[in-house]
Amino acid sequence: MTRVRTVLFDRDSILAEDPFDPERMWPAAGAREALGMLRLHGVRTGFVALQPGIGLGRLSDADVRAVNHRVDGLLGPFDIWGVCPHGPEDGCHCRPPEPGLILWAAGRVCTAPADCAVVGTAADAEAAARVGAHGILVPDERTRPEDTARAGHVAPDLPTAVRALLTGPPKGRVLVDERPIEEAFDNGDA
Repeated sequence: MTRVRTVLFDRDSILAEDPFDPERMWPAAGAREALGMLRLHGVRTGFVALQPGIGLGRLSDADVRAVNHRVDGLLGPFDIWGVCPHGPEDGCHCRPPEPGLILWAAGRVCTAPADCAVVGTAADAEAAARVGAHGILVPDERTRPEDTARAGHVAPDLPTAVRALLTGPPKGRVLVDERPIEEAFDNGDA
């Protein structure tokens, strides 16, 4: 069984609420606990973000860096941050479901794609699958039913996705873990 060594998260759909204003941003439900579990077990963490506003001139690089620094300050430290500045019509290789951003991030932390997991949207999960990484969809109000049906792995929330990854790569399509969060922090060193 391959151990997951790095987990990448979709910044805007998974880690942060109100991710466009660093002053009003707060961590998404379960984000601190999930990241804490990974770090406790020596798993590297990172986040990726689609920022088409850069390419359209609505956001500056400094705006995006300010948001990234805020996320890192609230939930970090992260081992890697990645940003795709392109719009859907730009045809870039880094915008999910294309896997370029995942490959770049994995390379920056010296982790093979097979040893990575990506937790995020349906497009993130598809990009992960294209390069042999483990993708987990955590649906939100924007997730279409057909995306959920097509996903290889689905978790109802971020802590459940992370608990599944800590036991190795995901094994089932729908991941369910009803343990209290405190049990997830038990690393057996008692």
